[in-house]
Amino acid sequence: MKINIDKYVLAVVVISVVIAFLTHFPELISLFDHSGQDNLFPGMRIADVANEIFFTFVSLLILFALNTLLFGFNRPTARITWGKMILSFVMTWTMSNLLGQGFVYLHHHFDIPAIDAMVHHYLHPLRDFIITCIVTGSCYMIHLIRKSQQVSIENQQLRTENLINQYEALKNQLNPHMLFNSLNTLRSLIREMPDKAQDYLQELSRVLRYTLQENECQSVTLQEEMEFVHAYMFLLKMRYEENLSFNIRIAEEAGLYQLPPMSVQLLIENAVKHNEISNRHPLIIRIYTEGKQLTVSNPVQPKLTASGGMRIGLSNLAKRYHLLFKEEIEVRKDNNTFLVTIPLI
Repeated sequence: MKINIDKYVLAVVVISVVIAFLTHFPELISLFDHSGQDNLFPGMRIADVANEIFFTFVSLLILFALNTLLFGFNRPTARITWGKMILSFVMTWTMSNLLGQGFVYLHHHFDIPAIDAMVHHYLHPLRDFIITCIVTGSCYMIHLIRKSQQVSIENQQLRTENLINQYEALKNQLNPHMLFNSLNTLRSLIREMPDKAQDYLQELSRVLRYTLQENECQSVTLQEEMEFVHAYMFLLKMRYEENLSFNIRIAEEAGLYQLPPMSVQLLIENAVKHNEISNRHPLIIRIYTEGKQLTVSNPVQPKLTASGGMRIGLSNLAKRYHLLFKEEIEVRKDNNTFLVTIPLI
């Protein structure tokens, strides 16, 4: 809020300085035009003009301050009606006239430097009207600009909050999905290979710990993601043994690139979930980088029975990329190979 107030005060000061000089532009011209100053403003001195400009500047500051105090032009939430505008105009014109008379009084009784030329006094009513229009109009324009900025800020905050809410919903959608699959695997291991179930449970707790820690992050480095992925691959190989293998080629320089957490894990899970993994059809999943892209590919070998689930994985990942980075993922099928390419940020 302090920054906005500073900008308002700065605008008022700049306008006051400019108008103070412009309203006395004829005097400034005559001051340096020796051929004509004696005709228009006889006996005028530099001190007289400087004092007039300074008084006009102070008067403008007072008029702006009164309008700000009485009508709240500096507050974007203030309701400025036509009635208030008319009242502001009348008040500003009256105060401008009173301040001018006060300056004349000080000039005559305390010998304060001022311009005594008749044409200068004739210009005073016109200048009061012009100053009134400028002050009232400037206050209203500043109010509209600040109100527009406030609306823009609020809209941006709403968009940001909406994106955060959407992203949090997507993350909350992933974690139960992964936990459900992992618990199913653990249940199978307890029934089929109880001696390995304990090791699986230990690794599962490490994986879930990472998942919960990264749930607060919008992005992680590829290096962090791959450390997590290796732990997740261990869990998968505990179940599928030699029937599942991984071919990983990650460029060293790509380790510092960013991506949404659990992106690679989700692609591996998608490949495992929708393809047959058996002695007859072992599955090889390739993970490799090319420039600022990472690709996860696998041969297409559909299961004989339809896999369960709502197929939320790729859709979820695509939405997260769009929300976070305004980027798109690429999903394609090349001959008998299914590939998903994701950008590295």
